[in-house]
Amino acid sequence: MEPSVIFGQPSISLETEEVRLAVALKGGHLGPVEFRFGAESFKPLHVGPWVEEGLTDIPPILEVLRGDFFCMPFGANANPYGSECYPVHGETANATWTLIGQEPAQLRFKLNTLVRPTTVVKEISCRPGQHAIYQRHEVIGEGPMSFGHHAMLTFPEGVEGRISTSTFVYGQVYPFSFEVPAEGGYTSLQQGAHFSSLEEVPLATGGTTDLTRYPAREGFEDLVQVFADHRESLAWTACVFSNGYLWISLRNSRTLTGTVMWHSNGGRHYHPWNGRHRRVIGLEDVTSFFHTGLAESAVPNEANNSGLVTCLDLPLDIRTIMAAAQVPPGFDVVESVARTRTGVRLLSRSAITLDVQVDLDFLDLD
Repeated sequence: MEPSVIFGQPSISLETEEVRLAVALKGGHLGPVEFRFGAESFKPLHVGPWVEEGLTDIPPILEVLRGDFFCMPFGANANPYGSECYPVHGETANATWTLIGQEPAQLRFKLNTLVRPTTVVKEISCRPGQHAIYQRHEVIGEGPMSFGHHAMLTFPEGVEGRISTSTFVYGQVYPFSFEVPAEGGYTSLQQGAHFSSLEEVPLATGGTTDLTRYPAREGFEDLVQVFADHRESLAWTACVFSNGYLWISLRNSRTLTGTVMWHSNGGRHYHPWNGRHRRVIGLEDVTSFFHTGLAESAVPNEANNSGLVTCLDLPLDIRTIMAAAQVPPGFDVVESVARTRTGVRLLSRSAITLDVQVDLDFLDLD
């Protein structure tokens, strides 16, 4: 199939009865994504507000910015790792991928990276009857690496979300300067603060805020990270939207050890953000130390000094499932996720259950 231009980028599309998606060749960004429920549809993933403005003075990752993309190494990568100097979120999120295979419900792409010679095969697929997207990245190479997925959810005016995760054993606000007011960037959380509940995270001005409710803290950009309890191999991050839908990501906690949460609500006033990137949250499943990059993730840091994994050695097989569902009335926030014969059963805090059909065998869980 020849690519078509979608939101300014040559893209390859995949469509089933339940899912319609596109993958931009530049950066391999997955988006836009539409989950179909009969005559209704749910479009939870974000697309950057400037992607059709033809900007050429920004990195490729920002030219494309949409949906979800695979980062390797994950993060800013401001400092070199030995002789390796990576762009923001790595070549996998910036370079152009080659389509190597296409079936009715599967796309396969390939990228040969140059900074450290590796071969990465991206496989994106769907299953008949399921509102789910399966992503697999096979990385052939050697040496330590940080990596992750960069899913971004968007909340239209009037729509709110309730966010929750599987049990985590470590939670921290970004311990360095995330934004600089003199450069037009603003944050609201207490730098480096530790927390044990997303509902009580320290603010820079004193007191706490509830990170399970979004949008919030208008005019600020904030970043936190939680690490899953790896004693349970199934880990998840979920958001219940007030318009009656749910988004959830499922992963193996031994491969993707944590989740970085980026709250972007108008706190960046420099180019190309210009205060217009609002009501977006990144729920980014990673093996990394925040978004610092490989140099900081591969050496002793505050998280791995606590026994947590922020880096793994190549080769790797990285898999994740993104799914959606319509929620029954009264289903407020996901409290727990249990395996079933056909997928997962979600229990809300309001004691309502919801079954979501997915193929958990894909994640190679215990």
